[in-house]
Amino acid sequence: MELNSLTAISPVDGRYRKQTESLSAYFSEFALIRYRVLMEIEYFIALAELPLPQLKGKINASTKKDLRSIFMNFSLKDAERVKEIEKTTNHDVKAVEYFIKEKISPFGLDDISEFIHFGLTSQDINNTAIPLSILHANVDVILPVLQELIEKLKHDAKAWKNIPMLAHTHGQPASPTKLGKEINVFIERIEEQLEQLRLIPCSAKFGGATGNFNAHHVAFPKTDWVKFSNSFLTSLGLSRSQYTTQIEHYDNLASMCDAYKRLNTILLDLSRDFWQYISMEYFKQQLKKGEVGSSAMPHKVNPIDFENAEGNFGMANALFEHLSAKLPVSRLQRDLTDSTVLRNIGVPLSHTLIAYKSLIKGLNKLVLNEQKLEADLENNWAVVAEAIQTVLRREGFPKPYEALKDLTRTNTKIGEKQIKNFIDKLKVSAKIKTELKKITPHNYTGVY
Repeated sequence: MELNSLTAISPVDGRYRKQTESLSAYFSEFALIRYRVLMEIEYFIALAELPLPQLKGKINASTKKDLRSIFMNFSLKDAERVKEIEKTTNHDVKAVEYFIKEKISPFGLDDISEFIHFGLTSQDINNTAIPLSILHANVDVILPVLQELIEKLKHDAKAWKNIPMLAHTHGQPASPTKLGKEINVFIERIEEQLEQLRLIPCSAKFGGATGNFNAHHVAFPKTDWVKFSNSFLTSLGLSRSQYTTQIEHYDNLASMCDAYKRLNTILLDLSRDFWQYISMEYFKQQLKKGEVGSSAMPHKVNPIDFENAEGNFGMANALFEHLSAKLPVSRLQRDLTDSTVLRNIGVPLSHTLIAYKSLIKGLNKLVLNEQKLEADLENNWAVVAEAIQTVLRREGFPKPYEALKDLTRTNTKIGEKQIKNFIDKLKVSAKIKTELKKITPHNYTGVY
């Protein structure tokens, strides 16, 4: 069966293909091959710039441009050629090496072609290509969408800054708040975790078969390979792990997974809150002609975008959890479990991207229902009991909490009339009574 969005097994490449297509340039098999080619060529150029004696004067500015064109113009046909070579080598990275040697032959570089992949093991390429692809995907695709989401929340927080709203603690009516402030709670949480994510280095391994530059050192013992490699990876935006086995230890990648997991958890929390606000009719949703909410109930407009976001955040976090727990663990100097698992790094990031986009879509549909917000406040005058008993405490009134408790913890509805009757009976000055009567569920909202 031909592979397309309808036949794909994973919804990431099927149903949600339009939302995730931009990540194909970073996490597909094509992308992995291209990033491997990039690393091999940049390393080859860096050796020439060092320069190693055998490469001195061999690569000029024009040749560098030709070399970089191999990955800059890397095509599906090129990727298919690498896979064809792999049928013989039965080794994916060696196939990339042979592909590059084929491509540079017209450049007159056959005499130095053995410096392609010089002294390296496969993981020197994999453990630089993959973190570089993650770095680029974060910067180019994922974080800009997250920033768009943050800006949308900031816009709404400002627009609804002065909208009073009945708060709910333990699911029960509580001291009123403001809608804008409740959104700012999430903004602060998101931005703090985003800053932590941005501080995590994008770490890479580069040091030969077991991380000691054995082959490099035996061939060129006078070259400072540690300094060279640190500089080389830094020029690409990567941070070189100084002491490794054959593979990267992945501690910083695990930190990235955990950081995304925390961000996703916060946004999952936000998704559920807005879902609840819609259920409480604090928001209506913009209607789209022809759209169906339920196959059986014509009246329904379901909060599907928030539900979609919640589901995708859950999927992403389950995979991030496995990646962060598994990747830092390996047997002695190397086993293949990291390679198998790491190929899936694009999947939780894809689910995360889908969730971000769903949240933005859901937030853009919201229509504030001020009448319902006001009605809920008006129907819950008991929430001003906290305010009244606090002012009475200030005035030295005996047992004010108990007095308000007796008033409000009954099965009788407490409204404005009952509250004002209670105030009238208090043995306090007329001035204090006037102060207390000014407190309503609509204005008892604190400083935010």
